[in-house]
Formats: sequence, C-alpha cells, structure tokens
Amino acid sequence: MDITELNTRVGFLGGTLFSIVFNISLDNILFTIVMASIGASVSYVVSKFLNFLFRYFKK
Repeated sequence: MDITELNTRVGFLGGTLFSIVFNISLDNILFTIVMASIGASVSYVVSKFLNFLFRYFKK
C-alpha cells in the first residue's frame, strides 16, 4: 500500500465521520438513548414474565 492510497482512505473515512457527526443533533442522540432504555426495560420485563409463566405451567 503506497502513501497516496493511505491518504485517500484516511481522507474518505475522515470526511465521512465528520459529515455524520455534524448532521446528528443532540435531540436524535437523546431520543435514541431513551428508546433504547425503554426497549431494554420492556424486553427484561417480558422475559421475566415468560419465565414465570413457563415455570407456573410446568408444575
């Protein structure tokens, strides 16, 4: 790999990352965090409930 190919790759990745970072707003980040928290909580509650049901009907 020569230096021009490396410079091209680094420039491409750097430009892509900067364009992504500057286009994502704080509202989108907070919305994603809240939705991920809600999803994880619901998943946990449903798995515990199903575990309870399976143990209850297994007896």
